[in-house]
Amino acid sequence: MRTVRFRDPAGNVRRGEWSGTPGDEITVRAQYGGRVALGNETFQPEAVDVLPPCDPSKIVCVGLNYEDHAAEQNKPIPDRPSYFLKPPSAVASHGDTITLPAGKEQIDYEAEFAVVISDTCRNVCGKDAMDVIAGYTCLNDISNRDDQSIEQNWVRGKAFDGSAPIGPVISRRENVPNDASIQLRVNGECKQDSSIDKLLIPISDLIEELTSFMTLQSGDIISTGTPAGVGPLSDGDEVEVEIEGIGTLSHSVRIP
Repeated sequence: MRTVRFRDPAGNVRRGEWSGTPGDEITVRAQYGGRVALGNETFQPEAVDVLPPCDPSKIVCVGLNYEDHAAEQNKPIPDRPSYFLKPPSAVASHGDTITLPAGKEQIDYEAEFAVVISDTCRNVCGKDAMDVIAGYTCLNDISNRDDQSIEQNWVRGKAFDGSAPIGPVISRRENVPNDASIQLRVNGECKQDSSIDKLLIPISDLIEELTSFMTLQSGDIISTGTPAGVGPLSDGDEVEVEIEGIGTLSHSVRIP
């Protein structure tokens, strides 16, 4: 099942099932925490506002988790996971036009496979890590290289408003192959093309290590890193992040 969160034409925030494919209907079987659908309801995606599929208290991002990306950045693979954070204000939705920081020389796209946490958890053993995963989604780790290159903590470089578009759905684990392909396209041209089996640090290890010092809450995201092929965005670009078994996250960018 792939779960989408959206605002219907009456202004109600709903959850439904959607393939993530344009043209396929959204089906509502029951509303979580709100009105109950009496029988199935369907909506055309273009008739609703697709919202972020979860509401994270934080996004934990993993740096240099693909060997080819480390190589293109001329950086060694770290001895332990390298983490940074994005706040809730960084979240943007499928279909959004994201206004990027003005006056920057280079702002890059980074397609990432994102893990959505199901339950508040701490000190999770690796063998139990899959039990705290609600599913997976797409994320674009938009990065302001001007400031990232001179910062230690990457707040200006990685945590600005709209720097983490996510979606369009949360896909359950059984829908996503272990070697699922991940691609990013800019204006229809493929810029990144890899697969999630090339992750250097497995998801279970990331969850075990993170929860040894941090509480993860329901809806939090672990963004697992980007493969090679990152590059700059320009005003008006249309971006698509497609992951096999999840769907395609689409958004555009505006640079003032």
